[in-house]
Amino acid sequence: MAFFLLLSLLIYLLSGLASLAMGRHPAWGTRIVPFGSAAASLCALIPVLYVLAGGTPVDLRAAWSLPVGSFHLHLDLLSAWFALPVILVSPIVSFYGTGYLRRHDRPRETDACGFFLQLLTGGMLFVLLASDGLLFLLAWEIMSMAAFFLVVFEHEEHEVQRAGWIYLVATHLGTAFLFAMFVLLGSRCGSFDFGDFDGLGGVADVVFVLAVVGFGAKAGFFGLHVWLPEAHPAAPSHVSGLMSGVMIKTGIYGLLRVMVLANDWPAWWGWVLIGIGIASGLGGVIYALVQHDLKRLLAYSSVENIGIICLGLGMSVFGVHSVGPVALFAMAGALLHVLNHAVFKSCLFLGAGAVIQAVGTREIDLLGGVQKRMPRTAALFLVACAAVCGLPPLNGFVGEFLIYLASYWSVLPQGLPSVNPRVGGFVVISTLALIGGLAAMCFTKVYGAVFLGEPRSGCGSSATDPGRDMSVPVTILAALCAVFGLGGSLLMLLVASVAARIHPLAMAAPDMAPLREASAVYLNVTLAALVLAAAVYGLWRLRDRLLAGRVVRTGPTWGCGYPHGTPRMQYTGSSFAQPIIAAFRSLLRSELGGDWPAGYLPGRSSFMTHTPGLFMHRFYTPLFAAFARVAVRMRRIQQGGTHVYVFYVVLALVAVLVWSLL
Repeated sequence: MAFFLLLSLLIYLLSGLASLAMGRHPAWGTRIVPFGSAAASLCALIPVLYVLAGGTPVDLRAAWSLPVGSFHLHLDLLSAWFALPVILVSPIVSFYGTGYLRRHDRPRETDACGFFLQLLTGGMLFVLLASDGLLFLLAWEIMSMAAFFLVVFEHEEHEVQRAGWIYLVATHLGTAFLFAMFVLLGSRCGSFDFGDFDGLGGVADVVFVLAVVGFGAKAGFFGLHVWLPEAHPAAPSHVSGLMSGVMIKTGIYGLLRVMVLANDWPAWWGWVLIGIGIASGLGGVIYALVQHDLKRLLAYSSVENIGIICLGLGMSVFGVHSVGPVALFAMAGALLHVLNHAVFKSCLFLGAGAVIQAVGTREIDLLGGVQKRMPRTAALFLVACAAVCGLPPLNGFVGEFLIYLASYWSVLPQGLPSVNPRVGGFVVISTLALIGGLAAMCFTKVYGAVFLGEPRSGCGSSATDPGRDMSVPVTILAALCAVFGLGGSLLMLLVASVAARIHPLAMAAPDMAPLREASAVYLNVTLAALVLAAAVYGLWRLRDRLLAGRVVRTGPTWGCGYPHGTPRMQYTGSSFAQPIIAAFRSLLRSELGGDWPAGYLPGRSSFMTHTPGLFMHRFYTPLFAAFARVAVRMRRIQQGGTHVYVFYVVLALVAVLVWSLL
């Protein structure tokens, strides 16, 4: 099995290099990347399914010429589960990218995009397999730098350059915390191998904090999320889908990998994760609701879904030392949401990419009526919108259903005796309900403003559905949203084997019977949703039958007394969100430090808003401005004189000698 893992990594690398070498023959280069990605995914799928089916973990050690660390690859249940989104989404995204880049205005640079796309995908798989601290950091850097070069694909634009630098700074700040974490563990445990980190060397709390910051920067925890709404609009749409749907999950994987190495999960870990979940879930969906850039909105939605995963992890911490299925339900729900979010968020980004390429703008308030010109894309995008809102019987509901059950069980009178799970359960139920309502409002706004109504501008007057090379990948992802939702009961039983063996859950020996009961309840909910959908479809067909043989005239929508409706009379994305914006008016005004951001689109009466990030505006921008001022003053030490530099070297040697004596 180790052979297939190595072969998969090798195929990613070689197919990327082959794409780069085919720069003069872009037609061949565009074929190499998707087929190479598919071949690599098939190779990796064999050991992943073997481990998930109950096989022994795959372990590979090789000679390492560096003085520290080791080349140690390890595939266990946790890494195998997180490898599923990589294996599943990356080939679909690669095939979509061939059509997307062919219609792009820079087809000659598709070779570089293909190379870094393969490097990114292989780097993600490398991260999941690395079982040595230094090897992990190497894989982490490969993944991060590949993503950077994909973000700055259109590097001539100032906005893209800014997004790339924000991403680069954010990811390396997170890496600095990870470096400190591994140095601390290596010094305490005497090795950088994950197998020697058992118990985290007595510094579990410090390691947990470093992991939350370091991995949270990649996952997009609220407050550390500043790169997401900048990088995703800048990157090509298929890259955005892979980064938002899959890459940010490596942050969740890293945090979980560190947590399972600990002997115990203190209750305050649960409160930290729930606090992050509340901030990310509510903050992400509120910011998504007030955006009028389609891809920025989807980026903030990813922050929201990361918050839902953290809520599940927090409830799982509470349930470890308590009776009942809370720990199992919550962990299984979080893991399921990792997989399902990768599917529906990739579908949303690919669908958005098709729309943006056809109409030539990401501005929601300039769109409208796209469904009439792109009916197939509209239908697929609607499926993904329903999934991201957590509506049954689609896959977005599966993980949230288990997190709801875990929270509900914790607040039952016969449930958990400890006060932490009970209070946490109330908080999680309330937060999930509020997130779900706001998400439904957000994506109702998106679909209505983009696809329904009349065109608000001349953008995309000749837009049509893309060809099969772009529409088929979106169709596959939309179909997976339905398949994973309808097969949610089976997915619950599959993920239970992963959740039940995660340490310290394995010590608790959870009873699997409640999860089987939960899967039966979910099946009933799914059947009820299918019956409702069938009833709606039946009424629609009945209407068509009753109208058969009659003359049906089509005219403009009645405008409440106006002779003809116009686009000025319909809601825009900004006006739709106005009630929520007004509810948080004080927060947004304090964030902007000035007047309320109101305005009108030229020639229209629609309310328009643009909300800059709170942390970027109030924290990161002043912080980096202060660093820049300090750096300018430090230029004085560069005198250009050799004797001055020799003096610096002498001072450094004296400092080292004094340190060694102390």
